[in-house]
Amino acid sequence: MFDIVINGGDVVDGTGTPRRRGNVGVVGDRIAEVSTAKLAGKREIDATGQVVAPGFIDLHSHADYTLEGHPGAATQIHQGVTTLITGNCGHSPFPFTDPDLIRRASIIDDRALSWNWRDAAGFREIVDGAALNVGLQVGHNAVRLAVLGDVDRAPGEDELARMCALVKTAAQQGVVGFSTGLIYAPGVFADAAEVRALVAAAASAGLLYSTHMRNEAATLLDAVREAIEAAELSGARLEISHLKAMGPENHGKVVEALALIDAARERGVDVAADVYPYTASSTSLVSRLPAWAVDGGKDALLARLADTTVRERIAAELRARFGRDIDPEGVIIADLPIGAESPHMGLSIAEIGRRAGTDPAEAALRVLEEHAANVAIVNHAMSEADVETVLRHPWVSVASDGWTLSEQGEGRPHPRSFGTYARVLGRYVRERGVLPIEEAVRKMTALPASRARLTDRGVLAAGKAADIAVFDPGAIIDNSTFEQPWRLATGCSTVLVNGVPALLDGTATGRRGGAVLTPA
Repeated sequence: MFDIVINGGDVVDGTGTPRRRGNVGVVGDRIAEVSTAKLAGKREIDATGQVVAPGFIDLHSHADYTLEGHPGAATQIHQGVTTLITGNCGHSPFPFTDPDLIRRASIIDDRALSWNWRDAAGFREIVDGAALNVGLQVGHNAVRLAVLGDVDRAPGEDELARMCALVKTAAQQGVVGFSTGLIYAPGVFADAAEVRALVAAAASAGLLYSTHMRNEAATLLDAVREAIEAAELSGARLEISHLKAMGPENHGKVVEALALIDAARERGVDVAADVYPYTASSTSLVSRLPAWAVDGGKDALLARLADTTVRERIAAELRARFGRDIDPEGVIIADLPIGAESPHMGLSIAEIGRRAGTDPAEAALRVLEEHAANVAIVNHAMSEADVETVLRHPWVSVASDGWTLSEQGEGRPHPRSFGTYARVLGRYVRERGVLPIEEAVRKMTALPASRARLTDRGVLAAGKAADIAVFDPGAIIDNSTFEQPWRLATGCSTVLVNGVPALLDGTATGRRGGAVLTPA
């Protein structure tokens, strides 16, 4: 007698092999049997007409900044997501010695965090027992802040050794990876040598190296080469985060970027990438500014904005990017603290400028100035053809770049938190035929599991963890839009996390079966 059985569905097991009619039996937190014979259990779930798949694994999440406040993870559970890999883009809420410093440097809203920890071991206790599983990564920005602060300078030999030691300590405390975000302060101040040293430390500890590369626009290909070189020299496993080409002048460069990945793999470099199914990104408005403007952190930036001469220099360098990799009409204010510019949430910096009688660059600086430089944006800058090209590549996983949210909230967050996985299955599989369903599921399960070395997940097979998603392939869809983001995905009926039902009949149960995962 099984604890839970799922009968009558089409099993898409995560390996990429063709779907087949099958039944799944669960005992405790493990899959006990996958069989063509009908099974009996204490709870029986009828999956007739639906797909039974491994729970989806999101390789690129920022939910370490939101899980403490939103542990139910409604936005993810309704899509079939059962595991999040956090600590991406160089951002992790550990390690630190000065909580004020790391909070000021964060580009992610940290109001949901208590900051009652100092390292990965302490943070594990905070997020353990959420509705889904979490694999932690340690971020370069946090490591650099802990040793150098937020200033633009190279580390000395002893300081670099301390940074490497922090990475290795995090590995000993169970993180699955090390990440960089080389457009964000203070990571933007690091040269290639610093990055290579830290990647080597991560590789020696068996960690994945995830990178938001130094450039995703005009010098995209140079950035790919830099990332591959760091991995090739150290033997690291490399995950290129949210591969894309920003700005009309750069559309199409993803073909060459993928060719660089293929060539590196032929040389024996363990490199892969991930992508989200949208033509807009989301980040901080500060990240659009020149690196020198944020030397010393947000307080230093605000002081520079108060100096007329320096302010105009910042504006001029921002204007120089317009038309190349930034479209002012496509830079939308997504979230900001309550203040003078709050009524402009949801508007582009171009429209804000028109209403204020100024240009988009000055409008952007005014919004930053009025809100202590804590401004999130959605940036429409990619092409649909590029998204599909990257999505088709066999070594590219699906990932959201999102975070956990409740069903309703404030601001205009990117819909990727609500809809990434449902969007791929609904729009790119069912409607457009970009991928067969078996390949799409592989990119959401076995492939990301292999990148993070989660060897007991990502495949529906006896002995594997009972992370399971059941969905209607003819109905699953994302409902969240840029204009109305606060809408959950629909079409997923059942989700098990370590054998615990998190979603039944399309309704969240409130039960939490998640755990903090460590790599094999």
